[in-house]
Amino acid sequence: MQPTSRFEATMPTQLHALISDLRWRTQLLDADIRDEERKAGISDPTNLAYPLLALNLRARRDNLQVSIAILENRLSSQPTEWPRAA
Repeated sequence: MQPTSRFEATMPTQLHALISDLRWRTQLLDADIRDEERKAGISDPTNLAYPLLALNLRARRDNLQVSIAILENRLSSQPTEWPRAA
């Protein structure tokens, strides 16, 4: 079947690209978190001396992971066959 629009035809590809980019960014954030923890010598986020930057990076990473899960869910719910234009 033919896609009803060019956007619908490229949306799965765009979602895959976005998910890939967000995963890459989470990897960068993980590396930054490890670097901050190494500098401070503290890897326990419950420690009061844990670096504030690392806490903020963790929050950003966690938000990206939620976004990735939402996008993956949306991608998996995409129809395998596209409806025909009327």
